[in-house]
Amino acid sequence: MLRFIIRRVLIGLGILLVSSFLLYLLVDLTLDPLEDLRTSTDPNKEFLIAQRIELLQLDQPVVQRYLDWIGGVLTGDLGNSWVTNRPVSELLQGAIISTIQLVSAATVLSILLGVAVGIVSALRQYSGFDYLITFVSFLLFSLPSFWVAVLLKQWGAIGFNDFLADPWIAWGVVIGVGLLAGFLWQLAIGGELRRRLINAAIGAAATIGALAYLQLSGWWSEPNIGPVILAVTSVVIAFAVTSLSTGLKNRRALYTALTCAALGVALWYPIRFYLFYYLTPYMNWAIAAGLGLLAALVGIGIGVLYRGPDWKQSARTGGIVAFLVAGLIFIDQVMSVWGPFYNSNAVNGRPIATIGDRTPNLGGNWWVGVLDSYAHLILPTLALMLISFASYTRYSRGSMLEVMNQDYIRTARAKGLSERTVVVRHGFRNTLIPLATIVPIDVITLIGGAIITERIFGRPGMGQLFLQSLAGNDIEPVMAYLLIVAFLAIVANIVADLVYAVLDPRIRVNA
Repeated sequence: MLRFIIRRVLIGLGILLVSSFLLYLLVDLTLDPLEDLRTSTDPNKEFLIAQRIELLQLDQPVVQRYLDWIGGVLTGDLGNSWVTNRPVSELLQGAIISTIQLVSAATVLSILLGVAVGIVSALRQYSGFDYLITFVSFLLFSLPSFWVAVLLKQWGAIGFNDFLADPWIAWGVVIGVGLLAGFLWQLAIGGELRRRLINAAIGAAATIGALAYLQLSGWWSEPNIGPVILAVTSVVIAFAVTSLSTGLKNRRALYTALTCAALGVALWYPIRFYLFYYLTPYMNWAIAAGLGLLAALVGIGIGVLYRGPDWKQSARTGGIVAFLVAGLIFIDQVMSVWGPFYNSNAVNGRPIATIGDRTPNLGGNWWVGVLDSYAHLILPTLALMLISFASYTRYSRGSMLEVMNQDYIRTARAKGLSERTVVVRHGFRNTLIPLATIVPIDVITLIGGAIITERIFGRPGMGQLFLQSLAGNDIEPVMAYLLIVAFLAIVANIVADLVYAVLDPRIRVNA
């Protein structure tokens, strides 16, 4: 393994060096830093041209300029932007953070939803649900990202902000949404007519009940999770995670998950009180990550305390459930500052933003800043997620269909294993092998390819920096962007090979 990593790293560095040289030549041929001066009517035009040539060393051969640039990169100096007169590393610092926020949220959501829907679609092959998901996937995949972004700005921001001024949904719409949800549930679960009708009724009733609760409780005006929603959601998470992790027949794992859910609900008020009154002045993302890790360790400890021959499965289930429940409490704490955020002069009753990554002159504590970041992330995340969701759905469906037709799946069923065990342990794990190649590359593609989305939503990310530098004929930031994308692409290929080996022991990375 170590030899493989060293070999791949050395090959990657060689590829990066060659590609950076070729990219520098192409960028040098494309950009003309003297373009604005050539058409200038300034009487000192020739002097200004000579001054800029000396500043940018344009009188030197391009190979010499590349060697000077790559030498600076090796020492940590990415150069300066002659347009803004600022170091490129300073420009990249804020841009990378903005892009990572956008890409990480869109990637995680699209992978979770896309893979789950794709697997269900494969298991319900040639059913109404399968045909519906196939149609929706192809529709989303064919939509231009800029068109989706414009529609989201119109209906997701302007329309929803108008709705928040008078938040009321007609009961006919509520009933219609509930019936549609029930119809989709019975399509996804399938079965005989009686089972379909029962699932449709349960899905419709649950959806109508949830919307009615949100409407009658004034949730749209003061959104929160609260103890009621937290309790219901935590129990659902406990059953769902246990079902996927060990199966509901594993009582110790189920009891562990339910204990973690109950503990989270019981500690809801004390945790929020402590976070709001004591930790708020010192709160940052490092502390938030530490609290999440602490919650997972508590869940693991609860699973260990239940003991039993399969205590590791219980510990794993408890850790996942505790982490997710802690995430709900964190979100509830963020939503608790909705009032000051919504009524502030900077927001002015229009919380869903259409441009930028933060509200100027907002003020407030760390929680208000997090809520503001979420409000700016919603629309661009949805724009990227919808396109990626379609891809992951198709990939996971095709991979699952191929795996479920293998001999070892038939053997597992012949041995009398439950369908959950066959699907989750034997089918799902092997379904992830093709995705291990796609996901790392797709993440890098999003980092380098969120240019259109960042442009439309005005996010000061990597794509926006690249476009601005390209328009200003500023070679240093352009090369820094291309170098980072090329480096991450090489890293993604190495990660994909390593994940392959982890998922499938038959694959030898040193072969």
